[in-house]
Amino acid sequence: MALYCIGDIQGCDSALERLLDTIGFSASRDTVYLLGDLVNRGPDSAAVLRRCMRHGDAIRCLLGNHDLHLLAAAHGARKPSRRDTLASVLDAPDRKALLDWLQQQPLARTHAHAGQPLLMVHAGVVPDWTTADTLARAQEVNAVLRSPDLPAFLHTMYGNTPDRWSDTLTGTDRLRVIVNVLTRMRFCSPEGVMDFESTESASAAPAGLMPWFEAPGRRTAGTLTAFGHWSTLGWLNRSDLLGLDTGCVWGGCLSAVRFGATLAERELLQVHCEQAQAPG
Repeated sequence: MALYCIGDIQGCDSALERLLDTIGFSASRDTVYLLGDLVNRGPDSAAVLRRCMRHGDAIRCLLGNHDLHLLAAAHGARKPSRRDTLASVLDAPDRKALLDWLQQQPLARTHAHAGQPLLMVHAGVVPDWTTADTLARAQEVNAVLRSPDLPAFLHTMYGNTPDRWSDTLTGTDRLRVIVNVLTRMRFCSPEGVMDFESTESASAAPAGLMPWFEAPGRRTAGTLTAFGHWSTLGWLNRSDLLGLDTGCVWGGCLSAVRFGATLAERELLQVHCEQAQAPG
């Protein structure tokens, strides 16, 4: 049995199919985690969702900002933009089944491998949160996504404030911050104040900001954390960090990591992708 993490697919189902072939994926033997942004910008989001559904527990997904955007568009909380490619889902005969499946997916996951914890999120984790905190906060949002309150929540989900986590947050503000941390954050201040404007690479951090994973005192620093969301960051491989968004939809690569006997033993496997959209 092999364990894999795969970065942002964004509707590029043909690339996902080729990558699964490249790694020799077997649904009866292997476990694959997809790190969010399953849909949008690429040519066939519906096919990606159907592939995930078909493989059941062998392919385990979490939600990214584009996946939440699809749910918001489906419920009239957000108008699709000119760059969106969501019609394959929104106009699909199995639309309801696809959306029902999507809203059941979590915003964070963990996996124990050889006695070691692997934490997986789409974007990042604020410095105040432990791994347990991250999972608990994600569950708060997941409970709403799976409830009749979903449409109302999606209408209030968007916004850049509050821009910092506090245990005293309640209601819509609390849920919005959790969503922003787990699906949108790239840079933050040393105190954990989030920035949502900058998409530069980690080496080009705006003044007063740093990549979320460089924040001093980060409480998940001792846990291997795999994430996507940051195509200008690209492949990042550190002892406690794996960045796996390598710009598939922009004509880069779709990337997978295969873990060995331990989480420290890692192999990068990639397929090149046909450009679906130009960055910018």
